Parts: sequence; structure tokens; C-alpha cells
Amino acid sequence: QVQLVDSGGGLVQAGGSLRLSCAASGRTFSRTTMGWFRQAPGEERQFVAASSWNGIRTFYANSVKGRFTISRTNTENTVYLQMNSLKPEDTAVYYCAEADTILIPTTPGRYGYWGQGTQVTVSS
Repeated sequence: QVQLVDSGGGLVQAGGSLRLSCAASGRTFSRTTMGWFRQAPGEERQFVAASSWNGIRTFYANSVKGRFTISRTNTENTVYLQMNSLKPEDTAVYYCAEADTILIPTTPGRYGYWGQGTQVTVSS
């Protein structure tokens, strides 16, 4: 059983920054792919970023490339999402997720465990 706890969301003005955190517990964290997704009201859950188990390989949605950075600290079982140059269209509930694979999936169905989500609101 894996438990993921998201935190770090909030209200920020356009152009600002936020850092999301996801603390994992329950089993070996260091050998799984971790991802971030987001979901705005009335929309499907959307891939944002993901990191391989060792953090060497990362992948980003085009909409956030160059602005967001995913990182992980396996010794602390934590994955982060640094979000810079935020835009109003980044407003959503953000979820971290774990996939028991060495690949980097971008579809929600490939991830078996999810955090509870943290709200990010970017005002114009």
C-alpha cells in the first residue's frame, strides 16, 4: 500500500511561483516513476510532468515546459514540482501519482496511486 500526500498549493498572481510537494510512504519509493497531473473544473485530468525513479529522466507537457521543474529526493521519499511564471490557465487541482514502472507514462490510467490533490489558483 502506498500513501501520497500533496501540499504546497495556494493563490498566486500571474507570473508568480509555487512549489508543490508530495510525500510518499508505504513501500519502496526509490524505484518507481512519479508524476504530476492537474485537473481544472469540467476538464479531464491532464499530465503535467513525470520523473524516472532516479530523477535522471524527466518529461513535461508542452504547456509547462520551461516553466515547471519536477525533482525528487528518494532519501526523503518526496517529489516536488517547482512552478514558475504561472499563468491563469495553470489554475487547477494538482495531483501527484506513482507508477510502478521504469517507463514514464503520461496517461492517468498507468498510475496506481494518487495523492489527495492540492489547489493552485493563479489570478490575472
